[in-house]
Amino acid sequence: MTAAGPILTARNVTKVYRTGAESVTALRAVDLTVPRGQMVSVMGPSGSGKTTLLNCLSGLDDIDAGSIDVDGIDITRMSDAARTRHRAASMGFIFQAFNLIPVFTAVENVELPLLLARRPAREARAAAAQTLERVGLGHRLGHRPAELSGGEQQRVAIARALAGTPAIVWADEPTGNLDSETAEAVMGLLHELHDDGLTVLLVTHDEAIGATTERRVVVRDGAVVGDELLASAP
Repeated sequence: MTAAGPILTARNVTKVYRTGAESVTALRAVDLTVPRGQMVSVMGPSGSGKTTLLNCLSGLDDIDAGSIDVDGIDITRMSDAARTRHRAASMGFIFQAFNLIPVFTAVENVELPLLLARRPAREARAAAAQTLERVGLGHRLGHRPAELSGGEQQRVAIARALAGTPAIVWADEPTGNLDSETAEAVMGLLHELHDDGLTVLLVTHDEAIGATTERRVVVRDGAVVGDELLASAP
């Protein structure tokens, strides 16, 4: 299920937040390597640095020291514009709050990143529709977020993350706004996509969700304090 070779290599990643004369070290010399095709959960108490780690590894936030290679490219040496293009071409993002545009239909929400990446309009629409079909929403293409359930909105967000065929998907508490039954269905979908070869790095506070992944990384006070393969994962 997991192919050889890392898709993510982080070395000595350090992040410091500064406010006036005060500074807080959010990440402390983090090293992390993720093989292509692996599903990893990042866990830890509130304020431990889980989301900061995801944001830094994906290039959403700058770092103060270290290096991060994603899909063979050191994103820490790229300009902001180049890093943005790299994210659009190689990464997908899923957030707790869905982050869908209310006035757009499901298919318009999914095709938007493709259009921003300058894919031809007809090609972007076809890819968006195909990806929504893949996540079980082929019958809801013309519905706006307010007309969809929470689980359906998260499936649209997953389709948006997948439409550009990313090398890696970052998911920050993707089940945080869902009831337990819907959360289980969304996680089932992520596992199906992972079984097809998708690399997933998932931030969660839910022990039950973390236990279903191939590997669990535990963060505390900005440092990785645990890293284990889970034999019980499906």
